[in-house]
Amino acid sequence: MKHLRNIAPRQIRNSQLAIALLVGMGLAMSSCKKEEDPPVEEEPGFKVEQDEQYSGGRLNTVFDVSENAFAFKPPALGSRDELLFFVGNSFFNQNWVSSPSSTTARDGLGPTFNARTCSGCHFKDGRGAPPSFTGEISTGFLLRLSVPGTDAHGGPLADPNYGGQLQDQSLPGVPKEGDFEIIYSEVPGTFPDGETYSLRKPTYVISGLNYGSLGAGYQVSPRIGQQMIGLGLLEAIDEATLIEWADESDSDGDGVSGRINYVWDETKKQISVGRFGWKSNQPNLKQQTAGAFNGDMGITTSLFPDQNCPSPQKDCQQAPHGGEPEITDDDLDKVVLYVSNLAVPARRDYAKEQVLQGREIFKNIGCASCHKPKVTTGTHPVFDHLSNQTIRPYTDLLLHDMGPELADNRPDYGASGSEWRTQPLWGIGLIESVNHHTLFLHDGRARNVQEAILWHGGEAEAIREKFKNLSAAQRQALIAFVNSL
Repeated sequence: MKHLRNIAPRQIRNSQLAIALLVGMGLAMSSCKKEEDPPVEEEPGFKVEQDEQYSGGRLNTVFDVSENAFAFKPPALGSRDELLFFVGNSFFNQNWVSSPSSTTARDGLGPTFNARTCSGCHFKDGRGAPPSFTGEISTGFLLRLSVPGTDAHGGPLADPNYGGQLQDQSLPGVPKEGDFEIIYSEVPGTFPDGETYSLRKPTYVISGLNYGSLGAGYQVSPRIGQQMIGLGLLEAIDEATLIEWADESDSDGDGVSGRINYVWDETKKQISVGRFGWKSNQPNLKQQTAGAFNGDMGITTSLFPDQNCPSPQKDCQQAPHGGEPEITDDDLDKVVLYVSNLAVPARRDYAKEQVLQGREIFKNIGCASCHKPKVTTGTHPVFDHLSNQTIRPYTDLLLHDMGPELADNRPDYGASGSEWRTQPLWGIGLIESVNHHTLFLHDGRARNVQEAILWHGGEAEAIREKFKNLSAAQRQALIAFVNSL
């Protein structure tokens, strides 16, 4: 296979590049048309902050509310990087195939996997969703697996027969690892003003295991693919800022702590600050991307060179592969450039009175304690336009105890079984336009913003109770504000 890769026809890459350029130029032109500075019209009662609409800063915000709102490059991206951005876009969106194949730049899928392409979990660079019925192929939903204990670097200890996550798809001739089913039960509730609501509580059932039983005391954590916007800006936030925000012992007595998850950095070969993933268990975008290639699609990289085939899976181990590694460092870097440079959509309706009222309620009841509204980035090591930008991501990237109802009971480095990273809220109101659903939280159980708030417990329990005690109009104002982000 390596020989075939070495003589791969250059025409294939050139054709792919040409297609990517044409597609990319179309997107770029579209985004440029809408990169306008809309007028700010203040309405009585509340004041619009300067540049409040520029969620990604003036250099990294785009004005688009279409289903492609998450797919644009930043206005400030240089021409050379713009070319690489569109090549990375191609690698992100096109299917990987089984080996051996004439498409040698994209072979090596599986043998077991959860998705055939990055966009299979992040459709249109947006958010995944749990299967809507039993047997439906998941679109950005998977189950992480582990057993009690830690690996050599302090991370979760993979299941001996199934590895770090359940692979529910496979290539012909190799049995998939198994299936899963989600069973929901409704949990009714009532606001103090008498309005009723209902939350759906999921239960996960694993079946059809083809490689023996799961390990003793096995742990399961459901995960949804997150939207991809603004990740390079989050990477550019100084570690010193995260350390300043952390309040592990709640020294200010506000009931909200916030901890940094210190995790293994595979490149530096040392423990580093985690900031990506649902439990902040990845230190940087390159490791996050390489980990997704390996865990989700079975594609090896120089960072993670081993095939995802635990010892009982002989057919998996003996299946053809696409080289060592299956994606070159050069191509991996193009994908990392792409995911680092997806621009952030601008705020909508930010000057409307209801939205401004909701912004004040958001601050007053304590949501901003974890969902930090504004921060200035530090120095990005590669991209100048991501450095020193005033952005509005609405996250602190820290771990918070979210209570027993949201707990997966699966430790992840320093994160306990009930701790999750504060999810960035920028772009949340456009998920419906991009992905045609409003399923939120780490497993997609919440069917809208209100349900997501009502699932908050642990450190956020007091804030959730304040939300429940708002009037119906105040609750709608807060939700209108969140949907404007």
